[in-house]
Amino acid sequence: MNKTITLWTRLLLTASVLLSAIGMASPAAAASGEETFKKKCGACHSIGGGKLTGPDLKGVTERRTEAWILQFVKSPQKMADSGDAAAKALLAEFGFPMPDQDVTDADIKAILAYIAGGGGGGGGGAAAPAAPAAPPSAADIELGAKLFQGLVRFEKSGPACNSCHHVKNDAVIGGGVLARELTTVFTRMGAPGTSAIIGQPPFPVMEAAYKGRDLSPAEVKALVAFLQDVAAKEAMQTPVDYGNNLLIGGTGLFLVLACLYGLIWRRRKQLPVNHAVFERQVKSQ
Repeated sequence: MNKTITLWTRLLLTASVLLSAIGMASPAAAASGEETFKKKCGACHSIGGGKLTGPDLKGVTERRTEAWILQFVKSPQKMADSGDAAAKALLAEFGFPMPDQDVTDADIKAILAYIAGGGGGGGGGAAAPAAPAAPPSAADIELGAKLFQGLVRFEKSGPACNSCHHVKNDAVIGGGVLARELTTVFTRMGAPGTSAIIGQPPFPVMEAAYKGRDLSPAEVKALVAFLQDVAAKEAMQTPVDYGNNLLIGGTGLFLVLACLYGLIWRRRKQLPVNHAVFERQVKSQ
């Protein structure tokens, strides 16, 4: 009897220790998940604050299995390409795939623990619907346009935005096509979302490009002001057809060069230098 009581006592103590460990691990995982969420997810996702660039993640663990989430976060495009219905639906809804994330299973599980806890009671960095953004100042718009084009260098010498991005705006030169077109980004995301992505890029390529060269609050503010102005004036801008412009410009340059070459060719020497000497010698004989 005493041995049975002792065995049960040990089992109860063991269970108590395990439950205490679980209770301690959960807040630790949530704390770690909060840091990773804010760094990797908060710019595009909210927890109970509605859709941003990506879906609201409140209740995601109830909608999707942990195994699906682990696979999706690591490679969303690969899952969509494999025919996964949920991944394809998200791609269709938001128009572009979430970039592959450089995170471990432990990182993702910590994020899920943070989400399950309601984002620490703070909405995971997502604010309630905000009032309409105030019109930006002309000075901020001008500075943002110059920063976007590289006419003014960033304080830490980060690459100019238009090396990868384009906006439809008559006041700026055309940009690159390596990344998403940004004309309507402010309309889709508003000031908080746009500021979050510019200030703390969640995309691997941007993160690498600006690593150690993060933008200052003043630079972020100016770029957001410029993008807000671009979005507001979208309907008044003239789309630029660079293909036709390059074709016309190239054709014109070819014609100019052809004319110059023709003039030079007409003045060429048509006979050998010693031709007159040879002619005189032949006639003298």
